[in-house]
Amino acid sequence: RNFYYITMLRDPVSRYLSEWKHVQRGATWKTSLHMCDGRSPTPDELPTCYEGDDWSGVSLQEFMDCSYNLANNRQVRMLADLSLVGCYNLTFMNETERNVILLQSAKNNLKNMAFFGLTEFQRKTQYLFERTFNLKFISPFTQFNVTRASNVDIGEDVRQRIEELNFLDVQLYDYAKDLFLQRFQYSKQEEHQLNRLKRREERRLLREQRAHQWPREEAAEVAVTEDYNSQVARW
Repeated sequence: RNFYYITMLRDPVSRYLSEWKHVQRGATWKTSLHMCDGRSPTPDELPTCYEGDDWSGVSLQEFMDCSYNLANNRQVRMLADLSLVGCYNLTFMNETERNVILLQSAKNNLKNMAFFGLTEFQRKTQYLFERTFNLKFISPFTQFNVTRASNVDIGEDVRQRIEELNFLDVQLYDYAKDLFLQRFQYSKQEEHQLNRLKRREERRLLREQRAHQWPREEAAEVAVTEDYNSQVARW
């Protein structure tokens, strides 16, 4: 079968805050196997951040303080090929080398996907999706600027802390945003060019149609004149 892989990326700080609010309400990923190279990580490789059934009621500070929190750099981790860095085994290579490989892998996979969009650019995402897959949505996408994440009031120091925890996601998002806007601009230029060619072809066909009509109009005029002259002769 032919599969088309697509994804949506989001501003890392907004995405992190949104996941925190989601977990705070009792959401878990207990059913996720985190399979990599044919196996799930061991408890030592992937410790949990909480005891009990869930992490409901967790404060933002507690959420940030857990070094094993999979919310950190989630977008890079979910787009990258983890087998390149030994999956969840952090002793497989040093952290700096691991981060470089993960980020590059995520960039490569994102670039080679059939399509990706950005949550912060809903209309542009819709336009590129429709252009990519040659379809039209029934209604336009809506840009919601007020979300659970946007309702969280954080100071500059907390924002910086979240960016530090998600420094790979920040770099990936900057790359994705630049690539996304390049693709949008290219598609717009291509559309304008196709529209110009279409209008040019329509004008050419119109000129040809008019050229074919003129001889018929002249012939009809001659016929009318001859008929009138014959009537005058008879009179």
